Amino acid sequence: MPPKINPLKLNPLQAKTLVLFQELARYPETSQDTEDGEKVLTSLPHPHGNHFHVGARVVLTKDASGLSNPAAWVALERKGLIRGSFPYAVTLTKEGLAYDTGIADQILHGSDH
Repeated sequence: MPPKINPLKLNPLQAKTLVLFQELARYPETSQDTEDGEKVLTSLPHPHGNHFHVGARVVLTKDASGLSNPAAWVALERKGLIRGSFPYAVTLTKEGLAYDTGIADQILHGSDH
């Protein structure tokens, strides 16, 4: 039986924020590996207009409000998916890296430039 999608019942803001953290963790330009298999995010994106780029993907600014929302960070930390020091640093735990929100394809779009 496949693993359950969103077993921790993240709300939409938390799920979108985690997807963005996970995508940022895929790129060496925005993350670093730790010795214990976690990822430290080294920079967060800056929107231009109504979107921003994460690697080869495009994210609408409206889907990224959790990046600047301390409550989203606290909730993800409480659920063991990140360790954060809002707004300065975030580390994705192994659980956070592997967590399936089921919405990545809804907020991560292919880039046309």
